[in-house]
Amino acid sequence: MVSSVHEGGAVDKMAGGSTTRSPRDLAFRILDQCLEERGKTDSSRGSIMDISDADVTTQIREDLAIPGRSPVDIDTLLDAARVVFKHGVRMDHPRFFGFIPSPASDASWLGEILNSAYNTHAGSWMQSSGPSAVEMQLLKWMASDIVGFPPPTAGGCFVSGGSMANLTALTVARDQKLPRFEDRPLAVIYLSQQTHSSVAKGLKVLGFHENQIRRVACDSSFRLDVGELQNAIAEDRKSNKIPFLVVGSCGTTNTGAIDPLTKLADLANKEGLWLHVDGAYGASALLSRSRRSLFEGLERCDSLSWDAHKWLFQTYGCGMVLVRDRKTLTSSFSVSAEYVQDAMETEETLPNFWNYGIELTRPARAMKLWFSLQLEGLDKIERDIEHGIRLAEVAEQALGDLPDWEVSSPAQLGILCFRYRPTQESEPADLDAVNQRISRTAIEENLAAPLTTRLKGALVLRICSIHPSLEEDEMRRVIRGLDRIARSQSLPASRNPSQV
Repeated sequence: MVSSVHEGGAVDKMAGGSTTRSPRDLAFRILDQCLEERGKTDSSRGSIMDISDADVTTQIREDLAIPGRSPVDIDTLLDAARVVFKHGVRMDHPRFFGFIPSPASDASWLGEILNSAYNTHAGSWMQSSGPSAVEMQLLKWMASDIVGFPPPTAGGCFVSGGSMANLTALTVARDQKLPRFEDRPLAVIYLSQQTHSSVAKGLKVLGFHENQIRRVACDSSFRLDVGELQNAIAEDRKSNKIPFLVVGSCGTTNTGAIDPLTKLADLANKEGLWLHVDGAYGASALLSRSRRSLFEGLERCDSLSWDAHKWLFQTYGCGMVLVRDRKTLTSSFSVSAEYVQDAMETEETLPNFWNYGIELTRPARAMKLWFSLQLEGLDKIERDIEHGIRLAEVAEQALGDLPDWEVSSPAQLGILCFRYRPTQESEPADLDAVNQRISRTAIEENLAAPLTTRLKGALVLRICSIHPSLEEDEMRRVIRGLDRIARSQSLPASRNPSQV
């Protein structure tokens, strides 16, 4: 616990306050604690989830949050940091399977330390010509060499994450396809039932109404149904509406599904629609040479969102929007002002990235990705991505060896959805409640954190298994553990639960 409290709430330890230590001493002390905490994400140790109760929340708010007039000793402050950071979800824990985990590599957080120490303003070429050169080349490489956009025009911009990447791309789509303001109230956007919620949020920010968004049905594999999409476009044109944008997915959050990208591109080209693909999660699998064929047609989209802080193992705050033609970005976002005249862009090869997106002041997000890719090499990244895909396949195989389990969506891109569905006469009436209890008990036992979602109206367990340090045998043990929990909670007393 923290040693004492200032009047007004802040922690205080006057003797040996932090002002008496050199930056080098402070840095080593902080790094020691960081390395200690990083070690706790090892598979065999550490709590996966620790949500603060009312008493802890009160302590944090009243004792730790507000600064005092005097400096706090570094050891006291780091003790306070332990208390604060302890309470939450370890998104980087090997057995956290909810949402999209964030198993950030050591190279990434060390790269972020390096980047933050330089504290570059990456808005203009004048302020950050070195980091901007790296960002420009990384974007061209990812957009043309990895995605397949035309090299002469391909480009993009680093942003905070998928939500901002989607918002940026939607803005460009609006400006390119709806240049007349009076057409915008008649515009229609097409999403699938599995499209990430950040897309609808971005459309709301841009001023589109909910009734301008068409949610198209999915096929049995949870992919956007192109036939249904074509029918929806035809209906809207008959009603004198203006279809202008379709959003596909490249690795949906729910199931890892990849929409039929070639068919979407054909239809978008035929109908004159902008095709944006949300690849925030799944696009990283493009770096797996054995899985690239899954993404056929992606190179034909107009824009793509891609998060490095998901499956490229970066710390949070590292996303990208990539476009076929980088001039569409500057067309939407380039502005000028007297106070930035000394940093005005002189030629396209010396970009001011504040003209490629929403932010004026922006950190050099590309640099931690550059640092970790250089330090680790692409072969390791590829192996780690393929390992995550394999883990979900192992989980599906393990479920197949057990009775009473149903796969709701097969393993794809490291995501598997399933549920417990006993076949004996005493089958529970409320399977949703049973599967919810399985998830909660697994978390309480610190076995794993398979959170839940809904597919076709049913509550199911979901695993997103992308942590490089989780071994296949451990995944099998997790599945057997879930089976033990399921049988102990839902079967009649006459039936013996299976053993792990």
